[in-house]
Amino acid sequence: MKFENPLQVATFIKRYKRFLVDVKLPSGEIVVAHCANSGSMMGLCEAGSKVWLSPNTNPKAKLDWRWEMIEVNGLPVGINTSRPNAIVEEAINSKRIPELRGYKTLKREVKYGEKSRIDILLSNPRLCYVEIKSVTLRRRVEAEFPDAVTSRGTKHLNELITMVKEGHRAVMLYLVQRMDCETCSVAHDIDQNYNDTLNKAIKNGVEILCYGCKLSSSEIILDKKISFITS
Repeated sequence: MKFENPLQVATFIKRYKRFLVDVKLPSGEIVVAHCANSGSMMGLCEAGSKVWLSPNTNPKAKLDWRWEMIEVNGLPVGINTSRPNAIVEEAINSKRIPELRGYKTLKREVKYGEKSRIDILLSNPRLCYVEIKSVTLRRRVEAEFPDAVTSRGTKHLNELITMVKEGHRAVMLYLVQRMDCETCSVAHDIDQNYNDTLNKAIKNGVEILCYGCKLSSSEIILDKKISFITS
């Protein structure tokens, strides 16, 4: 997934009100950017860090900038949770996810379950429900999900279980938006209920996939498969 416009480098100051972030442009001007990430963003909000912004071209938008990435230990980390669906869709269409090849149609944001929308729905003609989660947390050597309690994420797991019971295929795909992790696991100390529900989902036939990303100032693309460790 290539960025639509060249990214602007800036310096991180602070995040507040969940979806707002103050940054300093190279000119010295301090601007407010939109943060499309509802998680805690643990370990990703250190003052003085290098960040990348994309210009907001929507004339109705209240803010001129959107926060895309932040540098952690010398490497970019993708924090914009509105990007993963497009990254995975592009990878499926270019046949870079072997487990999801062979489907004739791909649709995004299709209604299902209890007032939910599946990120990607594949068919051939059997339906395959693909839920995508963006992973940014790294506390030790592995990536972890979630970075905060996620009742919504638990709800999605239960809905995938229901899809399997109805005879469909269901896949939970974790997309690690950083390049310094070889494995990924559930942060059970952050959300034990999510961990338990994921184990229940696996026992009921929900498939788990995990892929990393290659990130640069021009694009974010799906990279190699990452081992997912359950507990």
